Amino acid sequence: MSNLKNKKIILSEQDIPKQWYNIQADLPKPLEPAFNSRTGKIATKDDLCQIFPEEIVNQEVSRERWIDIPEEVRDIYKIWRPSPLVRATNLEKFLDTPAKIYFKNEGVSPSGSHKSNSAVAQVYYNKKAGTKRIATETGAGQWGSALAMACKMFGIECVVYMVKVSFQQKPYRKSLMQVYGANVYASPSTQTEAGRKILEKDPNCSGSLGIAISEAIEDVITHEHAKYSLGSVLNHVAMHQTVIGLEAKKQMEIAGDYPDIVIACLGGGSNFSGMAFPFIMDKINGTHKNLRAIAAEPSACPKLSKGVYAYDYGDLSGFTPAFKMYTLGHTFMPSAIHAGGLRYHGASPLVSAIVKEKLAESVVVKQREVFEAAVTFARCEGILPAPESSHAIRVAIDEALKAKEEGKSKTILFNLSGHGHFDLTAYEQYLSGQIQDCNYSEEEVQKALKDLPKVNI
Repeated sequence: MSNLKNKKIILSEQDIPKQWYNIQADLPKPLEPAFNSRTGKIATKDDLCQIFPEEIVNQEVSRERWIDIPEEVRDIYKIWRPSPLVRATNLEKFLDTPAKIYFKNEGVSPSGSHKSNSAVAQVYYNKKAGTKRIATETGAGQWGSALAMACKMFGIECVVYMVKVSFQQKPYRKSLMQVYGANVYASPSTQTEAGRKILEKDPNCSGSLGIAISEAIEDVITHEHAKYSLGSVLNHVAMHQTVIGLEAKKQMEIAGDYPDIVIACLGGGSNFSGMAFPFIMDKINGTHKNLRAIAAEPSACPKLSKGVYAYDYGDLSGFTPAFKMYTLGHTFMPSAIHAGGLRYHGASPLVSAIVKEKLAESVVVKQREVFEAAVTFARCEGILPAPESSHAIRVAIDEALKAKEEGKSKTILFNLSGHGHFDLTAYEQYLSGQIQDCNYSEEEVQKALKDLPKVNI
């Protein structure tokens, strides 16, 4: 039983984790190696060091369970961490459910989302390595905002290629990045050869994260003292985000509770990893075998649910190594949904491996029901959630209603990965009945899967 007396649990700065959790140490079997299609061989550290600083590469391949968080990073974390754990009592009453619903509020960060947890760490390591310029992609703008803020704090130039549909839907995200001093381009752009080629074929291309990644990596290759920074998917990003789940475990202990179900939305996988991995550790070691970890996916881009487990590139042009992951194909172009941060063709190799081992599961939700859940949550709890985060809210509500039908008390924990203050255009469209459901195109997926790289390892 929960002994929570207050609405929320706020830890002290001393409770900010001193180490990140690396789930690679506890996987039933090691990840499949990345593949360099240019050499026809397994990707090496030297391959990765061409676009990432060496300490980041070391974290990417490490199988140590715990990695120390530098004090300089923890000092910046103190601006917003630890983030609060909140009991959604008003939502529980509205649903009339016996379930207990908790959420971790990552929207309290200066950039408005969980993305700052990795942005600060990555820029710190780049600064140590002498990097002068960092290029990146961003979908909804949450990652771009986080990296722009971190770059300004460490005095590094920041260049952001923002997926064009989100660039148009969320102009104030662009403005926030510019306030932090970043140069922001709508992707596909005319700044890179990759962008120009796409625009020649389709001048009205709405863009994708795969395209934006290609542009950012090309930017790095064509500039001196430049490195690339990725906001999701890769192992080191997933690890940086585990501060979320590690704090949540401590807060749940204070509440005298433990989740039966942990939920987070999934685009590339950093948000889901951050919340779920510290709890999945307990599932792996047998202390909480019945824990359910659920990744909430959009119906327009359901890679875990509808994709194939295969080697694929992380970007459209094949600049990145090929990773073993669930994918819809790197040339697949998702519909222009308002959850721009979830429009990615593949899932993190770590998340993919965990789903493959049945340590986690995925659920697909539609855009209109996501916004319905978001509005319900806002009216009950007073917080306007990002459309991405609202996928997790939708699944949490559905699970709470199932508990009601079954007459069982369950403890549900989800990650509110960001606020929706820059998404009011989307909410306006939903409230006026303009939001439509978008499904993935199976025909387009089958076409994209024909372009998967040929890997012989």
